[in-house]
Amino acid sequence: MTFRSIAIGSFLAGALCFAGGSVQAQIAPDDSGAGIRVGMLEQSNSGQVGDVTLFKRGNSTLVVIDIKGEPAGHREPAHVHRGHSVTCEDINPKPAFGLADVVNGHSRTLVKYSEASLLSGNYTVNVHISASNLAHYVSCGHLYH
Repeated sequence: MTFRSIAIGSFLAGALCFAGGSVQAQIAPDDSGAGIRVGMLEQSNSGQVGDVTLFKRGNSTLVVIDIKGEPAGHREPAHVHRGHSVTCEDINPKPAFGLADVVNGHSRTLVKYSEASLLSGNYTVNVHISASNLAHYVSCGHLYH
């Protein structure tokens, strides 16, 4: 019985070491993995606040939006817009590029745009109330570092 317990324990320890070695995050060599987080401000009295986090992925960037206050069942379009305003008041209404819709307060999109370019101070991330009313912003974050 003791030999069996030791054998099973050794097998499990080896399996855990093997599994642990094969599950590694794919990040750029100069990326700490923590990402750059920017706050998302409420727009139009929506009550929707949160943050957008950028993760460097080589020449691309993973854009993750986390919003609190999104009404249940909503699907809210998100975009990156050109603009310099920290309060998101002076932005180009035409999106520079789209992001995955915010659903249940979350969105994740890999964009073929460098993290440094996105954080240049020339872009904002906007969340819109619906695809049929893109002029109505519910949350916005000015990207800068």
